[in-house]
Amino acid sequence: MTVEDAFNKAYDDYADALFRHCMFRLSHRERALELVQEAFMKTWDTAQKGERIKNWRALLYRYLNNLIIDEYRKKKQESLDSILDKEGVSEANFADLKTNSLEEVITLLDSKQIAKHLNMELYKLQDNYKRVLILRYIDGLRIKEIAKILKETENTVSVHLNRALKKLKSNLLNNDPLIMQKI
Repeated sequence: MTVEDAFNKAYDDYADALFRHCMFRLSHRERALELVQEAFMKTWDTAQKGERIKNWRALLYRYLNNLIIDEYRKKKQESLDSILDKEGVSEANFADLKTNSLEEVITLLDSKQIAKHLNMELYKLQDNYKRVLILRYIDGLRIKEIAKILKETENTVSVHLNRALKKLKSNLLNNDPLIMQKI
């Protein structure tokens, strides 16, 4: 298989997942598309230099995560209102609820509330904890793959993942015990 064929296969296999990962981390569609494109360009440059790429997925996620970190460094502190606006939370989000039954509306609102609480608590975590949770549970990567992406040992990733889950659960219990009952 040529480098071009391997690159095209990697693009077909991972572009959507990389976009979802980036979109979840940035909540900005256009910027997520740009960063995914940059990650592929960096990967292409690496392949064109003649470097052997054993794991395309891990390399792409490593480049993308580094780009996301750079993006965070560029951003200024944002207000809660601007974050909610960026997330698309507004009264308009609830316009489609008029056609649903009361039970469906309650279920939908509960799931949105749970997702909002989880998202808020996730972003309060340390970056290394947040990163492993997203890679593991949002992107569905295995610990071995996460270790390659983050250039850490599998044991370190497992420890961070375990501590992150405990911290997230503790934060959720302390802030809203009712949410934990619904999860």
